[in-house]
Amino acid sequence: MAVTDPRPEAGSSLIENARAAVDAMDALLADATRAVRTRVAPEGRVSGKLLDREQRAAHGLAWFATYTEALRQLAAYAERMSEAGRFGALEEVVVRVGFGEYLAQMLGGIPMSQGEMVRPGDLGLKLEEVSERITPAIEELIATGNTAENRERLTTLMREHHGATVGDCGLDETLEAIRDEMRKFAESEVVPHAHEWHLTNSYIPLDVITHMAELGVFGLTIPEDYGGMGLGKESMCVVSEELSRGYIGVGSLGTRSEIAAELILGGGTDEQKTNWLPKIASGEVLPTAVFTEPNTGSDLASLKTRAVKSGDVYKVSGNKTWITHPVRADLMTLLVRTDPKEPGYRGLSMLLAEKPRGNDANPFPAPGMSGGEIEVLGYRGMKEYEIGFDGFEVKAENLLGGAEGQGFKQLMQTFESARIQTAARAVGVAQSAMELARRYAEERVQFGEKLFAFPRVADKIAMMAVEVMIARQITYFAARQKDLRPALRPRSRHGEALGRARRLGGRRQRRADSRRQRFRDGVPGLTRAVRRAYPQHFRGRGGNPGASHCTAAARRQQLKIACAGPAGTRPARRRDLSTAPRSRADRRRARTRRRPPTPWRRRTAGTAS
Repeated sequence: MAVTDPRPEAGSSLIENARAAVDAMDALLADATRAVRTRVAPEGRVSGKLLDREQRAAHGLAWFATYTEALRQLAAYAERMSEAGRFGALEEVVVRVGFGEYLAQMLGGIPMSQGEMVRPGDLGLKLEEVSERITPAIEELIATGNTAENRERLTTLMREHHGATVGDCGLDETLEAIRDEMRKFAESEVVPHAHEWHLTNSYIPLDVITHMAELGVFGLTIPEDYGGMGLGKESMCVVSEELSRGYIGVGSLGTRSEIAAELILGGGTDEQKTNWLPKIASGEVLPTAVFTEPNTGSDLASLKTRAVKSGDVYKVSGNKTWITHPVRADLMTLLVRTDPKEPGYRGLSMLLAEKPRGNDANPFPAPGMSGGEIEVLGYRGMKEYEIGFDGFEVKAENLLGGAEGQGFKQLMQTFESARIQTAARAVGVAQSAMELARRYAEERVQFGEKLFAFPRVADKIAMMAVEVMIARQITYFAARQKDLRPALRPRSRHGEALGRARRLGGRRQRRADSRRQRFRDGVPGLTRAVRRAYPQHFRGRGGNPGASHCTAAARRQQLKIACAGPAGTRPARRRDLSTAPRSRADRRRARTRRRPPTPWRRRTAGTAS
């Protein structure tokens, strides 16, 4: 419920200024797009070599477009809430702080990561070009936006407000009821056990999965004709968000079902839909996605796993890696190369590969299939595996769509929904991190005061709340756009939106995690350490928690779109954690080995007591 705003005229003025600011930022984005286009497409056609050389500008343009869309959705949210009479004091200050901060960053510098800033000059914009776009509305929003007074007002309202989220999210009664139900489930069945699951690297219990199936988690967006609930993608976002708030592994379980269901709905035959969708919706069949290979990563067009047709079966040979929850899965959506003569993505096909469930003692009882667990720092509960196929058989009738060579196209359509869900999971984890930081700041006392009483601590929590709301709104927008346009189309608005939602949501999660941990450790500069009180919120494979599985070719195409229109996506970033010290003592010893003694240590060591 919205907190009543005693100053309705303030909200009206804010919305008018917000609309004007979005128009101005749209114009500045168009300027930036033209400037980047001249760098990467001097002859009217995007050059891959120039695009690689201008990565900072291209990725910066994608971030600038993300911020512009974030402001657009924040303004639309304020307008909807005002029309519904739900735009209270808490919602108003969240929007005000968000607009002030994001406008200031767009004009001064957007943090693409903790060590990278992109400024208008990096996009080829001159100071006078930027100055021409700064309107009185922008000046007022910056001046009256992210101020100390507004942050203090926000934290005060947060402490008085005890709802599921900081501010009314703008959902209808049905979606709010879904949120309440999922939160009750997570609080009773997930939160009390999540940390133990993490510490023992245990699977999420099957009775929890059964309860999720009874709640309809796996069939949310599957049509009622196939045993699902037939709800929209926004409901999927709400459910993923609340489950991930409890434990990201539980929230991620639905993603595997979403990928499989989308693949079959979009590209399957009538027989495949009738056979598999009801089983997926009921939770009888647990699917997993088997796409990534060693040394190919996101470049799926280069994968080498072969499937050779022999009679009425395909025989699969090759290796896959970073496969989530494969042991207990009943169905693999398996991307393979069926035509080695076709280069790149043209020779790829998707198989619906059945397999028996395994266990830790015998993870892969199917003939022609073997594998080993990949240990991770976090994101546990389902376990990651590297899998080897050697003559593994798949029925020929389980070729998705009944035609070879369509695998890549089918997968790209599916990834739209999967990436929206990834953004929703990031929002849920960020919400959890904010709540933990807030609770710790309320409980921890220093110098006779709660940490929340110190402005710099309270300011961080206030900005967490603002950015979680922004990420939430752009994620919901992407979901609504996907429902309006269910098929992948070039430059589609929902395709742009989902990339922006994933990019923004992923960063919100990482920032909230980092800030929460700094409160717990009491060391403000501890941003590079791999120490987390709740490491289940940190994806063990490193990099972006929503790292895209799309190919390098697809990422390049999306960046080309960014240079021709107001959108783009950010490539996945990964880093190798295989050599990272794993315990606190190991990390301390590693730091000691790397760091020579400081002068005061040498003096102390040589001084007699």
